[in-house]
Amino acid sequence: MIINTFSYLWSSTAIDAVAELIDNGYKNFEVPISAPHCWPDELSVSDRSAMRARLTEYGAKIRSLNAGGYDINLSSPGANMRLNSIEHIKSVIDLAVAWDVPDVVISPGTRRPMISPSLDKVYGWMYESLDNLIPLAKQAGVRLLLENTPYCFTPTIRDLAGVVSTVNDDVIKIVYDVANAAYIGEDPVASLRSYQADIALVHISDTGLETWGHDPIGTGVVDFEGLGDAVEATCGVSNVVLEIIREDNTLVEFSSAIYNLRNKGWKLGN
Repeated sequence: MIINTFSYLWSSTAIDAVAELIDNGYKNFEVPISAPHCWPDELSVSDRSAMRARLTEYGAKIRSLNAGGYDINLSSPGANMRLNSIEHIKSVIDLAVAWDVPDVVISPGTRRPMISPSLDKVYGWMYESLDNLIPLAKQAGVRLLLENTPYCFTPTIRDLAGVVSTVNDDVIKIVYDVANAAYIGEDPVASLRSYQADIALVHISDTGLETWGHDPIGTGVVDFEGLGDAVEATCGVSNVVLEIIREDNTLVEFSSAIYNLRNKGWKLGN
């Protein structure tokens, strides 16, 4: 299972967070791209080398970098804003190459909530951005994973699968966040089984319906027994990212999550 370092966003750099997690027995990670936790423009050559060396020393790996979706917008009406977003993601792709990371998570973009531009226009801007990003990703040997998020204009698995189908290139796949899906009323178990060919990674955490969260296992509405069966039948636990977000007692929260998943039938190994 992959561990997301989101809980360390304000308390630690990615390098230090990964070091602590490695010391506690974890070996596979997803790192969110957010200053000051991990921001490509602020990472020196020596910083990049130090992370690569630590990962190599302990046989650990960063599976994915999450480029984020709050500061950037591939679907912005402003051409220069789309270009800035592309340049930011390119910097994340470059970091992925430096750290031997195969996947970069990206957001399709956001749509102004009041007097919204038409979906045709928003999709057009997004595809224009992807046309620029795909060659960069291919040259780097990196895959781009679109994430389902409630605030984007493509919140459902069907929306994202439509994008993957339109692009029709293995460089574009989906990271499916089950808490995001459950929060908008989508069935994560059925969706994972139905769209497994398009899904490369699965983010797991729990959530309520009134408040959007990335909460401890079993505290919300996600059916983790059914999800465990679906994961085993489709992508496997090696492609699952634990994305519980808790700043306090983070290591205890991760350990409890592993324990609770095992109690719900998940086969996680050692």
